[in-house]
Amino acid sequence: MDDLAQTPLYDLHVELGAKMVPFAGYSMPVQYPLGVMKEHLHCRAQAGLFDVSHMGQVILSGDSWDAVALAFERLVPMDVLGLEDGRQRYGFFTNDAGGIEDDLMFARRGDDLFVVVNAACKVADVARMRAALEPEITVTEITDRALIALQGPGAVDVVAAMDGRAADMRFMDVRDLDLGGVPVWASRSGYTGEDGFEISVPEAQAEALVRKLLDHEAVEPIGLGARDSLRLEAGLCLYGHDISAGTTPIEGALIWAIQKVRRDGGDRAGGFPGSAVILEQLSGGAGHKRVGLLPEGRAPMREGTPLYDAETEGAPVGQVTSGGFGPSVGGPVAMGYVSQNLSDVGTSLWGEVRGKRLPVTVAKLPFVAPNFKR
Repeated sequence: MDDLAQTPLYDLHVELGAKMVPFAGYSMPVQYPLGVMKEHLHCRAQAGLFDVSHMGQVILSGDSWDAVALAFERLVPMDVLGLEDGRQRYGFFTNDAGGIEDDLMFARRGDDLFVVVNAACKVADVARMRAALEPEITVTEITDRALIALQGPGAVDVVAAMDGRAADMRFMDVRDLDLGGVPVWASRSGYTGEDGFEISVPEAQAEALVRKLLDHEAVEPIGLGARDSLRLEAGLCLYGHDISAGTTPIEGALIWAIQKVRRDGGDRAGGFPGSAVILEQLSGGAGHKRVGLLPEGRAPMREGTPLYDAETEGAPVGQVTSGGFGPSVGGPVAMGYVSQNLSDVGTSLWGEVRGKRLPVTVAKLPFVAPNFKR
């Protein structure tokens, strides 16, 4: 653990009794004394506080918003130019084969673009942006800010008690707030399927702000264990597992994230890495697809479990990419890839666990209805 990086909140995690584990090069809390199950359910019922400071924060700036947006569109298949000031969007970097190099969030802050990327990919992502965009666009990696997420139906009351403007924010709104005297960049978003906020805060003031939030009776600290089960129930992808450089957005069931203006017939169709592959799959489909999976019984089907279309014999038709117990569902849940012809909801399959094939059904995603503020 000595060679792992630490977030600005590391000492607080230890003080709170967190079990620390290696994750994406950082020492991160996997759970607190409350335990993963109770942390998960508390976040669904009240408010959970996550340290996500290991993720990369980047500012892109240039001569104008149009210059920044159009430059970034060379790297992603999203409508960046059409993003209104104070709004955020989900996106992903693609490669020449149409695969996903990383998924990310990007927000317009005036004429600048604020980009948040995954911890394990941030070195490569920053290098990618600098190689493709500079010197036309200035790429600034932010290293003096922490990033936290307050998630759950009680999150808005906690944040709005510190700055009433938070209550008026919609899902994916971005706004500067003042939380107990601390200036922050806040977005009404998160990765749990619940309402909540992701908050970028100056590093020097991060611990004080987190302590104030934890003082609220509705707020509990939440670790990586519950973060994973929450996002899985919400049908949200984990990069490097459910999506990767070898899976396209169409295979990953992320078509919704590609706006019409970047598709065939749109005003700015194509022009991003792998556009020929992705646009062809948009019109003609892909050979396999990410789906939800509900195993029968109580035994989870973990990542790597092979999937079959028959109880005996035959070759695998897919594989589980994320799986575990869903505390809110009350049973095992999973996601994985199957052949396109087997991807309809209700299709019966079998997953091979310790040499035995067990029944599993293709299910609609998400497993838990989203609770975003629309």
